[in-house]
Amino acid sequence: MADFSILHASPFYELTALLAVAAAVGFVGLLLRQPMIVSFIAAGILAGSSGLGIIKTDENTRLLAELGVAVLLFLVGLKLDIKLIRTLGVVSLATGLGQVAFTSIIGFLIGLALGLDMLTAVYVAVALTFSSMIIVVKLLSDKREVDALHGRIAVGFLIVQDLVVVLAMMVLSAFGLGAQDSGETGALIQIAIVLMYGALMLVLVGLFIRFIANPLVGCIARSPELLIVFAISWAALLAAVCSYLGLSKELGGLLAGVSLASTPFREAIVARLSSLRDFLLLFFFITLGAQLDLGLLGAQVLPALVFSLFVLIGNPLIVMVIMGVMGYRKRTGFLAGLTVAQISEFSLIFVAMGLTLGHVTTEALGLVTLVGLVTIALSVYMITYSHTLYRWLEPLLEGFERKVPHREENFERQRIIQKPYDIILFGLGRYGTAIASHLHEENINILAVDFNPDEVRNWRRQGYDALYGDACDQDFIAMLPLENTKWVIAAMPQHNLGLVYEDPRIVLIEGLKARNYGGKIAVSTHHADDVEILKQKGANLVLFPFHDAAGQAVQRIKEYTDDESAA
Repeated sequence: MADFSILHASPFYELTALLAVAAAVGFVGLLLRQPMIVSFIAAGILAGSSGLGIIKTDENTRLLAELGVAVLLFLVGLKLDIKLIRTLGVVSLATGLGQVAFTSIIGFLIGLALGLDMLTAVYVAVALTFSSMIIVVKLLSDKREVDALHGRIAVGFLIVQDLVVVLAMMVLSAFGLGAQDSGETGALIQIAIVLMYGALMLVLVGLFIRFIANPLVGCIARSPELLIVFAISWAALLAAVCSYLGLSKELGGLLAGVSLASTPFREAIVARLSSLRDFLLLFFFITLGAQLDLGLLGAQVLPALVFSLFVLIGNPLIVMVIMGVMGYRKRTGFLAGLTVAQISEFSLIFVAMGLTLGHVTTEALGLVTLVGLVTIALSVYMITYSHTLYRWLEPLLEGFERKVPHREENFERQRIIQKPYDIILFGLGRYGTAIASHLHEENINILAVDFNPDEVRNWRRQGYDALYGDACDQDFIAMLPLENTKWVIAAMPQHNLGLVYEDPRIVLIEGLKARNYGGKIAVSTHHADDVEILKQKGANLVLFPFHDAAGQAVQRIKEYTDDESAA
């Protein structure tokens, strides 16, 4: 192994080397069209003790990783509001608890069948139930799907999972102390105290939202720089408080975001913090890779493959069954189910606690480590290419949907699509809303489509027709009234077509072609390199929001100047 001792003379040297390794591995991953998460985990393995040994003192990277997690969950919380939490609370709780219960039971039986002793089988089975909220939310954010119905449900039951893992680790910790204090009563009291703290945090956040959030943020927002400093400090503060009280840092960051979600400045905060979030999360994935001790794997390959297949296939199936019974479409259940197709970093921590208490051996930790390595790497691809996977597997999923999936408002969809429309617009963001408003001013009959239920409700309140739907949903496209439609406009959030996952604009174009749509298609983009690709795929017109707006501004300035000269 190369000697990197000079790097450890200063934390700055070590951090510099770590960033260089991450950039190099990330560049190779980009050339190979691999997701960046996989590249950064690989960089962590390469830089960790199982590789080059660049990371010796991981306190600095761990600190940056924890701050990145707090910022990530803070930005997710900014997009949640109380109404949404009330709406999705039941399905999130049922799906989260149901998945934990079924995965634990089935995983325990698999462990016994593979020859594990009973206590080790319990530990491994419980470890398999926890999915990584950080990885899932990062992938959904990259795909602009956190606001989609399946994204919101996934975030909901991942929160439930996090609460379960906190309780599980509290039980372990309490009973570990109970071995010294000889009593289970202390453990139950400790759990009750943490639950009380959780309720207290919810009450305090509710009071903050009701009386403090708007006036405080309105005052701070006079300085954009101070607004960002406040947002980061608020996320870190609540994450630290929740961690101190025995809750998770993730929950604290999420509550911080929720507490500011009702303020009018949340979009400005999201826009300014997104790049910082991506940079800080780099250290989380590197730290995760560095923690994977490849020396523990040994003879655990066969049982690890069995458990990995169970997590990759069994966990999504469990979620699909629960959501199908509750009245969701098979597509929603499938996309949400893929988010639990990996185990979490908490799984490793959980088994490591069992090792410390003497309940399991290093072989069990090696087994869960290998399962984590396999499932995290493969689930990244599954979530990244989720829509393609769904199109491949759709014929096999009929049994996962009730005859009437009532929770997705099919009756409203049927009522609206009976009308003919001149234009169907996908995307009710700022650009899409502006287009729709101008079209309505011209008395053009338009149907707006968005996968964010809040945007759909807001548009309907104004008296306009709008549908909840996804451009990547081929069944939804087939139900649209395309016969008399002259234009379909795609004004969805922008992706760069060089990225690895499927672009919803191209999926929409292909879906319209498959339905023999005879009208024209307009697609918006911010990237000049996308124009030829989009036109080759079938777009008749490519819109440049900023470029077109700048051209109109110049034209108006010229007209005003000409008028002044004529006067």
